[in-house]
Amino acid sequence: MNNIFIQNNSAQAISKFLSKNRIGNKYAVITDSITAKLFGKKFLKAIPNSHLFTFPAGEKSKNITTIVTLAEAIIAKQFDRKDAIIALGGGVVGDMAGFLASIYMRGIPYIQVPTTLLAMVDSSLGGKTGVDLPSGKNLLGTFAPAKAVFIDPLFLHTLPKNQIRNGLAEIIKYGVIKDKSLFNFIEQNLEKIFSLDTTSINHIISRSVAIKIAIVKKDEHESGLRMLLNYGHTFGHALERLSGYKLLHGYAIAIGMILANKIAVQKKLLKKSDAERIKNLLMRAGLPVTTMKKLTMKDLLSDKKKSDKVLSLVLPTKIGHAIIHPEKCQ
Repeated sequence: MNNIFIQNNSAQAISKFLSKNRIGNKYAVITDSITAKLFGKKFLKAIPNSHLFTFPAGEKSKNITTIVTLAEAIIAKQFDRKDAIIALGGGVVGDMAGFLASIYMRGIPYIQVPTTLLAMVDSSLGGKTGVDLPSGKNLLGTFAPAKAVFIDPLFLHTLPKNQIRNGLAEIIKYGVIKDKSLFNFIEQNLEKIFSLDTTSINHIISRSVAIKIAIVKKDEHESGLRMLLNYGHTFGHALERLSGYKLLHGYAIAIGMILANKIAVQKKLLKKSDAERIKNLLMRAGLPVTTMKKLTMKDLLSDKKKSDKVLSLVLPTKIGHAIIHPEKCQ
């Protein structure tokens, strides 16, 4: 995917891109209730022929009922196959807007404008869309890459610190599975990252984007290599669902990484010293590393990453490398 832009003040850049590339005749800007208050009006002014559509913020809105409500609202504004969608927001917005774009009138183009660190480094990239079912996270979805992704680090200055931690969990994940130098950089520059130092933030975002895109290019539909990106997610998704989605995604993934590391150490795939180093960094980042919830096999089997009751666990073998380990379920 070539159309990924990392730059400040993205609204003007998006406007220029759309005037040059003409993705749609008009644009449905989909966002949540919080992001709409922060950026909605300003964003609409920068994008010609755009209309704002909102839904209540939070993972609980990420369901097929909300998709139908949004679709009806867009139809009421007479959007057709020659129009497009812009996702303005975090991971929930991006997943839902992408999903809607992929099924609206059998598919219309869309653009991702992530406003959270988590969305910038993960969910806006790679074309995975989806909504949740009561039985599990992202169980309805499509593969539908955005026409472009505009990453604007200035959005991060509006976020509470827990949302920086939320995204940092995924960035630490990239370091563990693929890039020891990125992991080292986070260890050495954690204070600068939390102060939103421009150089540090741009570095961890650009490295994360490069890692994810390189993996996705080799395995667009998650048939093999792309599953490495699920490090911590089998356990994390189960924890999210059990919490009623009150637990932030990155926080759940941090715990999931600890649980995966424990298995890797038990199987003598990972040195205990590396597991401790990962745990220490997560703790320094203010992320949780323990849970009172005891996960059952039923909880884990609700996750998508299984086949014939075989869980595909991503286990690190050292910092910077991981493997996909099939685990038979009893």
